[in-house]
Amino acid sequence: MARILCVWSPTWAIANWRRRNSSASRAEKGRSSPPFALVATEVGVRRLFAVDEQAAAMGLFVGQKATDAKALVPELATDEADPAADRAALGALCDWCVRFSPAVAPDPPDGLFLDITGIAHLWGGERPMVRDLVARLAAGGIPVRAAAAGTAGAAWALARHASGATIAAEGKEAELLAPLPLAALRLPPEAAAQVARLGLTTIGRLAELPRDEITRRFGPDIVGRLDQALGRAKEALVFQRPPNPWFARLAFAEPISVPEDLARVAADITALLCARLEVAGRGATRFELGFHRLDGRVEHLAIGLALPGREAARIARLFHPLLEKVDPGFGIEVTTLTAQGVEPLLPRQQWLDEDPHAAPEEGIAPLIDRLANRLGEGSVWRDQAFASHAPERAVVRRPPLAPAAEQGGWDVERPRPLRLFRRPEPIETVAPVPDDPPLLFRWRGSAHRVRRAEGPERLAQEWWRRPLEEAEPGKIRDYYRVEDEAGGRFWLFREGLYEVGKSARWWLHGLFG
Repeated sequence: MARILCVWSPTWAIANWRRRNSSASRAEKGRSSPPFALVATEVGVRRLFAVDEQAAAMGLFVGQKATDAKALVPELATDEADPAADRAALGALCDWCVRFSPAVAPDPPDGLFLDITGIAHLWGGERPMVRDLVARLAAGGIPVRAAAAGTAGAAWALARHASGATIAAEGKEAELLAPLPLAALRLPPEAAAQVARLGLTTIGRLAELPRDEITRRFGPDIVGRLDQALGRAKEALVFQRPPNPWFARLAFAEPISVPEDLARVAADITALLCARLEVAGRGATRFELGFHRLDGRVEHLAIGLALPGREAARIARLFHPLLEKVDPGFGIEVTTLTAQGVEPLLPRQQWLDEDPHAAPEEGIAPLIDRLANRLGEGSVWRDQAFASHAPERAVVRRPPLAPAAEQGGWDVERPRPLRLFRRPEPIETVAPVPDDPPLLFRWRGSAHRVRRAEGPERLAQEWWRRPLEEAEPGKIRDYYRVEDEAGGRFWLFREGLYEVGKSARWWLHGLFG
């Protein structure tokens, strides 16, 4: 069964303001500070957007008019709210929480969900995990409340309306939700007020009514929220990163920062995750390593494999050249590793002699991996023929070891140059008219006298890709394969049909060697 952890910060906007204005917050320490609130304009009216604990204790609340709040509490200090900064901070908090779970979903404006299914044992259980997360956030100036349950709806309700950190055992959600108010079902205020007028003030009393009667009186939304909270209906969470069960985590008693320690940790956590992949008979094509610093920042490294693999030593070696990019700051306290592109990888049967043979692609894969991870993704590829008359479209890039698509091979009757320019380059020519190849051409300041020539090969626009009336005679090309006196071979063309009294334009499109 799934396990969802909900984290909620009642004073999220206030905590973010204090972090953004840390100098002002430090100046206030040591002396009593006035109650504080953030203000925003709503439909032309200034209202309280967020209040701190002191202001709330004095009776101020979110949505109250700022003028009324000032009248009640004259010493109230205010500043402008910044919802955009709060949203950005919530996204950063999701990235920070990756040290606890690889699947984190924001719950704007002041909460988030963590899918902790199958990973709580890394902390010795859900309760120590929740306690660790709450303590770390509190130390960073973000007080939160948290709850874990089998559904996102139940975890949301317990985090906001139950007392303390609540861990709902499997199947106990209904029992824990029963005494909570209807607002815990994430109902719109109007719907909750309508139900409350009938005396149904708790979730338990609402659940006792027949479902048909609830739907008939209040619509399907209330029943839907109730079913989501109790696990009768599924709820989709939009995770900031796709949920990934292939996840490993290492925490350290003392922060590390020395490059040798980073390399050792990278090897250890890679071996840990690859051992799981081997037991499951799987391999991965991408591994992402995260170094979580004491200040909350995460240093990410990623490597890719041309073929699915799980050889820990080889994967760790690919990470080593990237470790010099890691800035440990004041130290790294947690390291995480996730595997992506996971697919079945069955063991390969070896030959009976003492010299096992590997498939050709398996032999070249380590080289491709080293080049691709050193030069960057997309820097290593192979050309593949593509069914197109246009030379610019006749070749496409494919991953080095990807299976060939069924597009046909090269046409030996129409050879193409090994080097095709991204854009044809203009040349000056001396050529008989109307259809003969050039006798002499000048390219990049050098003259080339033609000794041999083949052609022409006429290519026109691919009319089926656009309306027929848009086809232009001026786009026709007559290609020639020519060889100069020095033995260089070139692929050049004349643009457009021959016209009396008009000089032809010639272009060089590629080299044959």
